[in-house]
Amino acid sequence: MKLKTTLVILAVSVSTLTAVSSARAAIALDRTRVIFPGNENSVSLSVSNENPQLPYLAQSWIENAQGEKVSGPMVILPPVQRVEAGAKTAVKIQSTGAMNALPQDRETLFYFNLREIPPRSSKSNALQIALQTKIKLFYRPAGLLKPASATPWQNDLTLVRQGDKYSVHNPTPYYVTISEAMAKGSHPVDKFAAVMVAPKSDASLGVNAATLGGSPELTYINDYGGRQTLTFSCQGAGCKVINNRTGS
Repeated sequence: MKLKTTLVILAVSVSTLTAVSSARAAIALDRTRVIFPGNENSVSLSVSNENPQLPYLAQSWIENAQGEKVSGPMVILPPVQRVEAGAKTAVKIQSTGAMNALPQDRETLFYFNLREIPPRSSKSNALQIALQTKIKLFYRPAGLLKPASATPWQNDLTLVRQGDKYSVHNPTPYYVTISEAMAKGSHPVDKFAAVMVAPKSDASLGVNAATLGGSPELTYINDYGGRQTLTFSCQGAGCKVINNRTGS
């Protein structure tokens, strides 16, 4: 009887801290997002093989904001590597020297992809499941770099009530990802769809304004994958941040 092995690739987008519990990846990253500083030539990520028995291949590549695979202005080194069972290695995101062609007055969004390739099964009619992780990769120009002690730019966000919805206005040159929304002192809105607000743009929260009340709270994801909660105070149709605290 002829042996047949079927490999199924599952793509997992890590846009918040929510983990996929139904399938555990063998190849794992040390972070949920990447910041590429404009004053650096490369950024290294740690890749680990969580399987204690089997070696895996780790394949990496970069996509633009439209989800198209690109070969510049940064590349992955190495694009494919073997990771032994229970071991750790590193993958480098290297500038090709064309970073200055990107906008220097705001961040540019890319996506870093990591796919695990398991060893071929020797079992008949085996079904192998491998995970592909996709995380956000932000190029941050040198002129936008700030010390950790600086006031968070997310404090500059404002809310504007438009009809029965709130719209988030982001006047900053940075991307902001909103993972939760709630009324002050209440629980997060059930089934809230995360919103990524591009630099110098607006985005609807998609939540009824009455649900958030006159003191809405929004939780965003910071550079390190942590959660920060903004408390707003509203007057009329506009709301401004009055507090920024760790956790939600």
